[in-house]
Amino acid sequence: MFHIHAMVTKLSDCRHFLRPIFATRGDVSHHGFLMQQRIDVTKVSPAAFQAVAALQSYVDQSGLDPKLRELIKIRASQINGCAYCLAMHTRDARKHGETDERMHLLNAWREAPFYTARERAALAWVEAITLLSEGHVPDEVFEALRKQFSEKEIVDLTAAAVAINTWNRLAIGFRVPPQVDTRKAAA
Repeated sequence: MFHIHAMVTKLSDCRHFLRPIFATRGDVSHHGFLMQQRIDVTKVSPAAFQAVAALQSYVDQSGLDPKLRELIKIRASQINGCAYCLAMHTRDARKHGETDERMHLLNAWREAPFYTARERAALAWVEAITLLSEGHVPDEVFEALRKQFSEKEIVDLTAAAVAINTWNRLAIGFRVPPQVDTRKAAA
C-alpha cells in the first residue's frame, strides 16, 4: 500500500530535480501535500465568515433544488480551482443523490448528454458570473436562463454563484487544505 508519508518523502527527495520547474513556473510548493493554511478566517474575523455564511444560508433556504445548488458549487469551484470546495461539494452532491458520472463530466457539461435544459441554463449562467472578466454576461446566456427560471430563481442562482465564488476566494487565498480521507486518496 502506498502511503502519503512515503509520497511526501519522495517529493522532498526529488526537490532538486524540480528546481528548474520552480524557476520557470514559480513556487508551487503550496500545491498538493505541502499546502499549509495561511489564515483561519473563522478565528481571525468571525464576522466576515458569518457574513458569507448568512448569504449561503439564504441560498440554501431559497427553494433552489439541492442537487442543482451542488452542481453550481462544483462547476464554479472547478473553474476557480478550489480543491477545498470541490472535495466538500462532491461529497454533498452525493448525499443529495448526484451521480459520480455527472460530476466527472461536469467540466464538459456542454458535450455531456445528461444535463437538463434547466441545468444547462443554470450552469451557463454560473460560468458567466464566475468569469465576468472574460466578457461580462452575454445576452444569450441570460435569455436562455429566463426561459427556464423565474426572476426570483435567477436572483437566487446569482446569489448562489456569488456565495460559492466568495467561498472559493477565501479558501484559495488562505490556502485552506481540502478535507479528504488521505487513506482513500493514497490508495
